[in-house]
Amino acid sequence: MTRLEALRRSMAGEGVEYFLVTGAANRRYLSGFTGSSGVLLISPARCWLVTDFRYYEQARQQAPDWELYPQKGKLSEALGELFREQGICRLGFEKDHMTYAQYETLAQLGPELVGYSGLVEKLRMTKDEGELGAIRRAAALADEAFAHILTVIRPGVREEEVALELEYHMRRAGASAAAFDIIVASGPRSALPHGRASPRRIEPGDFVTMDLGCVVDGYCSDLTRTVVVGSANDEQRKVYDLVARAQEAGLAALRAGRRGSEVDAEARQVIAEAGHADHFGHGLGHGVGLEVHEAPRLSPQAAGPDEPVLEPGMVVTVEPGVYIPDWGGVRIEDLVVVREDGCEILSRADKRLIEL
Repeated sequence: MTRLEALRRSMAGEGVEYFLVTGAANRRYLSGFTGSSGVLLISPARCWLVTDFRYYEQARQQAPDWELYPQKGKLSEALGELFREQGICRLGFEKDHMTYAQYETLAQLGPELVGYSGLVEKLRMTKDEGELGAIRRAAALADEAFAHILTVIRPGVREEEVALELEYHMRRAGASAAAFDIIVASGPRSALPHGRASPRRIEPGDFVTMDLGCVVDGYCSDLTRTVVVGSANDEQRKVYDLVARAQEAGLAALRAGRRGSEVDAEARQVIAEAGHADHFGHGLGHGVGLEVHEAPRLSPQAAGPDEPVLEPGMVVTVEPGVYIPDWGGVRIEDLVVVREDGCEILSRADKRLIEL
């Protein structure tokens, strides 16, 4: 209910009396309801959870402070009835979580529609101790999975097998799901920042980049490590050391009061000065919580008058990379909590250049 009151303060500041929440993560964050279907309607004095028969009991158990509004037919029919009962003339909605088809249906229900972006996401950026505890547990499982996979990787093993073993290990240890499709990219494919696991068999001398994470109590972790199968050559060591130094610069720059684009610039400069500016094309990091990619961002694209200032309790990744086409790439990613005087690193997996 503290989260709901914070949203109501934001609504009041925007002049919103009624607000419709349709984003799944935002619905869970505000109400605790984890079902796959349903919307929230919030006013200054009341709050409703609209869902169908499959979730009536679950909604009562998980969201006891919310008024359950049963959906007996189409969702649009239930919302239309609720809008008429409350005499709603103007309705705020999450424009980032609605398709045009859904908007058209909503527009036919009567109220004037006003779209807003990020009202709930801004609240989600700063995590409370309960959220941090879940993220820590998820990060620990990712660390354990990485340590385990080092005993599995060898020449001849397929990338798909590595990804499957990583997910199985995390699920067996207590994760409810993988946080995303696990990335395993070896050899020249390690130059693909989001190279999903393929049937390619790992070969001697390959870089193997693994990006993994899991979900614990609804919250995600995110970890990337790059290893070498066999002995690393001089060029591999040089690139790995460069990425490690860039990450150190990013971690050293990360603290409350700074902006994500500023932190990104500190790490990016290290890579640019080494002549690899064109080989680092993504942002330094992103927020992690109920979703594996959420606000805030550590990226040049985040810069601007609306870019948030980093605050204590925000959880972000720091993940510089260098990706050289037809050769390979390196990414090193840690999950960290922003603190007043720096950051708390949650990822404990070995960051030294590991030769298997």
